Amino acid sequence: ETVAKDIERARQVYVACVGLIPHKQFTFAKLWLQYAWFEIRQGDVGAARRALGRALGICPKDKLFRGYIELELELRDFDRVRTLYSKYVEFNPTNCATWVEFAKLEAALHENERCQALFELAVEQPTLDMPEVLWKAYIDFEYDQGDYAKTRELYERLLTLTDHVKVWISLARFELAVADDSEGRLTAARSVYERAYARLKELGLTEERLALLEAWREAERSEPRWGDVAAVEKKMPRRVRKRRKLDDGSLEEYFDYVFPDDEEQGARFKLLAKAHLWKQKAAAAELASDNDGYE
Repeated sequence: ETVAKDIERARQVYVACVGLIPHKQFTFAKLWLQYAWFEIRQGDVGAARRALGRALGICPKDKLFRGYIELELELRDFDRVRTLYSKYVEFNPTNCATWVEFAKLEAALHENERCQALFELAVEQPTLDMPEVLWKAYIDFEYDQGDYAKTRELYERLLTLTDHVKVWISLARFELAVADDSEGRLTAARSVYERAYARLKELGLTEERLALLEAWREAERSEPRWGDVAAVEKKMPRRVRKRRKLDDGSLEEYFDYVFPDDEEQGARFKLLAKAHLWKQKAAAAELASDNDGYE
């Protein structure tokens, strides 16, 4: 019908199609969007909005929200875009990409307070599908605003939720980038690396500790005047081959990393264990001697 230039007939076909589909059970977002863009091409914006509004009211879907938002962005009606995003995050508050897009819209419109409020509301959601994407966007926003104190605060808040090595490394690199002088930058970054190393060691995360040390070593190399590469090299692990028993009783070879400070700690534990055992034996011998004297 569109090829035949029979616009009214084409409209009737679209209306018939959307009328036949049992939308409360399932719907076709593509059909609704095609109908809406058809009306836009005819210059009837109101009809397009009514169609998509009806679709969202009957059977809301992610694709419908995104398509409607895209249409309103094309029309540059940002108040309607805000309204749609608000309804979208109410419909699916776990979708981090939507929160980020909504916040970026406000940032693009120079509504920084709205942007911050949206990010704060988003990170407080109990369930998020990709929280790392959301936190990164929030941190990047504050960094781009030049609010380094707020950026640092966000990193610290994030570290109360996760101990992922990439977050620690990102914080250290942030400190390397923002301090006023080379020595101050490296001192701040080194402090982060030391905290991170202690935490990852406490959690027993071997590969993460190695990744952290490699990033730490690069940071020390980046400042030839103040860097202490040798101190980090002393912490680097050696790769060893080990065996472990599988459920079926067979042995499997694998590679592991042994850190110098772990070996030192193990040696100290062994020494303490020997001292404790010697003390127990001495006490037992003394008790036996006392008993012999009593008899």
